[in-house]
Amino acid sequence: MSKDLILEDFLPYRLAILSHTVSSSIARAYDQRFGLTIPEWRVIAILGRFPGLSAVEVADRTMMDKVAVSRAVTKLIKSGRVDREFADADRRRSILNLSDAGRKVHDEIAPLALGIEADLLHGLTAEQIETLNTVIERLLIRARLISAP
Repeated sequence: MSKDLILEDFLPYRLAILSHTVSSSIARAYDQRFGLTIPEWRVIAILGRFPGLSAVEVADRTMMDKVAVSRAVTKLIKSGRVDREFADADRRRSILNLSDAGRKVHDEIAPLALGIEADLLHGLTAEQIETLNTVIERLLIRARLISAP
């Protein structure tokens, strides 16, 4: 006997809805105050923590599509928030860093992002947050195992 798939009870669907809902609310704040998309903010956040990455390395660290990263990087370079240098003479590998303007945006958004996270977790005990983090880590490990070639 097969079990019916009830989409609204299906864990991957629920996680996607949660992620989309949280990301959308954060994106509104980033867009309104800084004119940034989610991919642009993720590039700024990762370069704020790990300067000197290539676009491929940014994509790997953020689990974002390489095309989305490329578009975000292009827009951030045009807006003066990211600087690009080329690592070798044939320009095959570029190195990305936040410009002064990008660092300023990063430093203004980071507290905003942490505040949204605190609002999201409001009402949960420290033990519940620890359990949530453990469950997320275990699900991520399992998902990586399942999706591995």
